[in-house]
Amino acid sequence: MNVKNNKRRRESIEKITKVFIELIQTHELSEISVTDICKRAGLNRATFYANYLDVYDLADKVLVMLQEEVQNLYSDEIANCYNSNDYLKLLKHIAENQLFYKTCFKLGIGETPLVKYDTEDAEKYFHGEDIMYHMEFFRGGFNRIVKIWLDHGCDKSPEEIGQSIRAETKGFYL
Repeated sequence: MNVKNNKRRRESIEKITKVFIELIQTHELSEISVTDICKRAGLNRATFYANYLDVYDLADKVLVMLQEEVQNLYSDEIANCYNSNDYLKLLKHIAENQLFYKTCFKLGIGETPLVKYDTEDAEKYFHGEDIMYHMEFFRGGFNRIVKIWLDHGCDKSPEEIGQSIRAETKGFYL
């Protein structure tokens, strides 16, 4: 493959993704067609199908992009096997990329937590008692606060949202 084709393919994927993110804001996933995406992106259907199986495959790949972006925020921690519990950089990323995160929530990110739960820290505070419940409460609460914040156009600063989460968790994890 030559460089020109790689660039063209990347540009096509970017156009498709951008149009998809715009459409998902006002339509349910089941209402979006490949034809709609291609018309708005100025691409033919063959270009779409060269990159995706269908609209659902595109949606899955958009969610994978989010997960990769979030992991990249914490690449140092992942590489060095430590957890700073610094969710402020995630909150800042969310504020800077609101449309992207709104899309992910619309596609069902609520089922996939934005944050990982540090079970080692939880053991210190809860001594193994019902950790599963604490983990789900924290992840669900974090996602719900972020969703409400996004629904209000990130009207508060990432620092204020972080403070709210800290207050709810009594500082255990942030």
